[in-house]
Amino acid sequence: MTEPTPRTRVSRRVGSIAESATLAVDAKAKALKASGRPVIGFGAGEPDFATPDYIVAAAVKAAQDPVNHRYTPAAGLPELRKAIVDKTFRDSHYQVTVDQVLVTNGGKHAVYNTFAALLDPGDEVLLPAPYWTTYPEAIKLAGGTTVEVFAGEDQDYLVSVEQLEAARTARTKALMFCSPSNPTGAVYSPDQIREIGRWAVANGIWVITDEIYEHLTYDGARSVSMPVEVPELADTCVVLNGVAKTYAMTGWRVGWMIGPRDVIKAATNLQSHSTSNVANVSQRAAIAALNGSLDAVEEMKVAFDRRRRTIVAMLNEIEGVHCPVPAGAFYVYPSVKGLLGKTIRGKVCTTSVELAALILDEVEVAVVPGEAFGPSGYLRMSYALSDEDLTEGVARLQTLLGEAH
Repeated sequence: MTEPTPRTRVSRRVGSIAESATLAVDAKAKALKASGRPVIGFGAGEPDFATPDYIVAAAVKAAQDPVNHRYTPAAGLPELRKAIVDKTFRDSHYQVTVDQVLVTNGGKHAVYNTFAALLDPGDEVLLPAPYWTTYPEAIKLAGGTTVEVFAGEDQDYLVSVEQLEAARTARTKALMFCSPSNPTGAVYSPDQIREIGRWAVANGIWVITDEIYEHLTYDGARSVSMPVEVPELADTCVVLNGVAKTYAMTGWRVGWMIGPRDVIKAATNLQSHSTSNVANVSQRAAIAALNGSLDAVEEMKVAFDRRRRTIVAMLNEIEGVHCPVPAGAFYVYPSVKGLLGKTIRGKVCTTSVELAALILDEVEVAVVPGEAFGPSGYLRMSYALSDEDLTEGVARLQTLLGEAH
């Protein structure tokens, strides 16, 4: 009798996926705070503002309407897809049609759907690093291979076309692009975006461009959409976006993909078997958000800009820390390489993972180590928290890290 082949309890495909480091740090910080410890968390990538009242009111009204208690089209409510088309033209000057839009369960779902629709096993995706922690896991789930292209603080975390070309092979299928960037806050200039877009077209490479932070820019920086700057890219480009960051709607879970019709049709077929439609109440809230004004984000930007300046200045006062000034999003990405190998309260940290753990243990401040986004030697800190918590949290870092020797 043939012995059965040993089998894993969890599939290798899913078992190889790492937990979201940012969500893990945020969960740990919240758990410690709930237990009574005065933890200050810099881990979560979400605005610390309430969703605007008019959006909440639209959701309440939608919940009371039985039409929203039923299944709706997997691709999204027609009214929301039209609102996305109108918003995209209004904000980016990118002209698309409703059949080029798929509404997803948040931005992460849009990322997953896109890679699932585009990649076959062995396809390579160029991924500028530091990168958002979800990108390589979604690529892996789709059977693709991530090829990291690292740009450090000396390049303001912006990769060059020369670096991308050096990483390109015959198996390169796509480039994952994000500007303004999570985790660094870096913003590519229009000239840089045009150069990268033209390079992608010349080499037959798809571009997946994440524009979720498009409205959060500072110091005159401007977010531009690659298929607008390089129109010939449109047939091999997927734009990702959502309401989470602009309208403080992270918990509502509404994102979207915009792309060529055949890709959107394929991704819609996938979604019809995985999640079907996004919750209708959330979709109705998103319609209100997109058809409304951008006053809410302008108010948030004033607070974010103030906090941005404060956190950069305070971090750069710490010997061994170098924090470039971010031009977008709500993150700083300081290099802490100058602290690695030094003794801090009797301990020597050789990686940013070890340093982040020491910081949490010693001064109860939660930060995300650079290993979650690429090479060691960095920390990601969100400044989407109150001015008081931000100042107190960085002051604790100044005290602890100032003891390094």
